[in-house]
Amino acid sequence: MTARIAYFSMEIALDAALPTYSGGLGVLAGDTLRAAADMALPVCAVSLLYRKGYFRQHLDASGKQTESAVSWNPDELLEPLSATVTVKVEGRDVRLRAYRYTIKGAKGHIVPVYFLDAHGGENSAYDQELTDKLYGGDERYRLCQETLLGLGGVALLEALGLGKQLETYHMNEGHAALLTLALARREAPNGDAGRLPKAALDKVRQLAVFTTHTPVEAGHDTFPVDLAVQVLGADAVKVLKDWGAVDKDRLNMSLLAIHQSRYVNGVAKRHAEVSRKMFPGVKVAAITNGVHAVSWTADAMRALFDRHLDGWREDNSYLRYAIELPLGELRRAHFEAKQALFAAVRERTGNVFDPAVFTLGFARRAAEYKRADLLFTDPARLKKIAEKHPLQIVFAGKAHPKDFGGKALIEKVYAGAAALKGARVKVVYLENYDLTLGRLITSGVDVWLNNPLKPLEASGTSGMKASINGVPNLSTLDGWWVEGLIDGATGWEIRDRADAFGGVKDDDKTRAEAASSLYDLLEKSIVPQYYERPDEFAAVMRNAIFVNGPYFNTHRMVLQYFIQAYTRRV
Repeated sequence: MTARIAYFSMEIALDAALPTYSGGLGVLAGDTLRAAADMALPVCAVSLLYRKGYFRQHLDASGKQTESAVSWNPDELLEPLSATVTVKVEGRDVRLRAYRYTIKGAKGHIVPVYFLDAHGGENSAYDQELTDKLYGGDERYRLCQETLLGLGGVALLEALGLGKQLETYHMNEGHAALLTLALARREAPNGDAGRLPKAALDKVRQLAVFTTHTPVEAGHDTFPVDLAVQVLGADAVKVLKDWGAVDKDRLNMSLLAIHQSRYVNGVAKRHAEVSRKMFPGVKVAAITNGVHAVSWTADAMRALFDRHLDGWREDNSYLRYAIELPLGELRRAHFEAKQALFAAVRERTGNVFDPAVFTLGFARRAAEYKRADLLFTDPARLKKIAEKHPLQIVFAGKAHPKDFGGKALIEKVYAGAAALKGARVKVVYLENYDLTLGRLITSGVDVWLNNPLKPLEASGTSGMKASINGVPNLSTLDGWWVEGLIDGATGWEIRDRADAFGGVKDDDKTRAEAASSLYDLLEKSIVPQYYERPDEFAAVMRNAIFVNGPYFNTHRMVLQYFIQAYTRRV
C-alpha cells in the first residue's frame, strides 16, 4: 500500500537500542506508528538520526546527574538508502543521506520510518554534527536541525518518489514546522513561496496538520529573527512573517505550524482547553493520546490477555472484556511482572526488593513541574504510614543536561530517600530510563504515582501504560487522568489546589496540602486495601484495565486522527 500520510517528528522511539528519542514525545510517535502498522494504514514517517543519541545518564551517591554520549552504529541497526538530498543552511549546501527502519504490524503491514543523517565528508565538521545530538547545542544548532527535518524531510520524500501521492503531512510538535515552507516552495513559481497566490497557499495549507503537546511556554520553540535570517535567508523569513509566524521579533515554530495547517489538536481534552487560551482565536481540537498496548504490557499480562481476551492484540477495544478476568489469575500475572522489575532493580543497583511489599512507581522526565519530590514533603508522615505496612518506591527519569532545576529535583529525591533511613521504606532511583525500563516499571509496581503542577501535564502516557497492566494511578487531576479517573475504582485523585494558570501558587502551603492528600490516600485507603483486602485491590486493578485500556490506546487514537484530521478537509 502506498503511503498517503507522512508523519514528521523530531524524535521517534522504536527500539531501546536506537537512541532516537528522549521521552514522551518520541515514545508517543513510536506507538502511533506501530498502531498505524497494525491497522494497515498508508503511513510513513520522517525524523533525524542522532549518532550520539540524547545522552547516557550517570547518577552519583547524592543524585547528581552527569551525561555522556551514546555509542551506536546506525549501519548495524538501520537500512542505508541510496537517496540523498541537499538543504540550504546558512547559505551552505548540506547533503543528507537516509536510513530506513521498518515497522511490521500485527498482520504484516509495513510502515517505513526514514532517518536523515548529515554525516559525510562533503559536509563541514559543524554540519556533520547537526545530526549528532537530540535537543543538544544552542539556538543556532536547534534551528539548523529543524531546518534539516522540515526542508530535508520533504525533499527526501520527493526523492523517494512519494511526494505526489502524499495527502497529509502531520507535524508532531512544532519542530517540523518548516515543512510548510518546503511545501509552499514546491508549488510556487521558481520555488519562491512569497509569490504563491493566496488560492495556491490555501491549497498547500490543506496538506498539513499539527499536534501540539505542551502547555509549557518553554516547550514551544522560538528563535531570534536575526538568527532565522542567518539560517534560512531573508526571503524565507519575510514569507514566514507574512504567514504570522513571527511574534515579538522571534520566529515561533508553533505559530508557523498553526497558521499553515488545516487542523490543529491538543493531546487531551484539558490540554486542548489550555491550548485555546495560549493561542486565542485558534480552533484547537482534542485527540487524547494513547499507548500501543501490545508493546507496553508485561509478558505475563500478555499471556493472561491471550487466554481470555481473544483479538485484543489486533483491536485494543477488546480490552473492555477484561471485566471478566479472574482476579486470582490477574494477581499472579502481576506478581510475575513485579518479579521481573525487581530482578532488574537487583541487577542494576544491588538492591533487593520484595514482591510481596506494596510498591509505588514514579518514572518520567525529571522536570520541576512534575514534582517528583512531593512524596517526601513530610518524611515523618511517610515513616508513620510504613510502621504498620512496609513500602517500596521505584523512581526513574532523566533531566535535560541544561535543565538545572530538573537535575536539582533528582537530588531532592535522593535527599528524601536518605531522610527515611531506618524506616520501613525502601527507595531506589534507576539510571537511564528507556523503553525497556519503562515497560518493566509501568507493569511491575503496584500503584503509579503522578503529581504534576496543574495544568502543565498535557497528557502523561506513562499512566496509561500502567493502567493497561492493571496498575492503578494515584494522581493529581491533570492531563489524561481527567478523563480516566473514576475515583476509588480505576485509581485515586490527589487533591491539589495549586494551579499554574489559575492563580493558586505552588507554595509551601499548597504543596503541604497536596502531600497531605497523598499521605491520607496511602494511609487510609490504598495501603490497607492492598495488604488487608487483596480482592478489593485486585478489583481496582481489573477496573483500570477494562475501563481505561479500551480507550487510552493508539489504535483508537490513530483512528480518530484518520477520521478527524487526515481525511477531513476544511
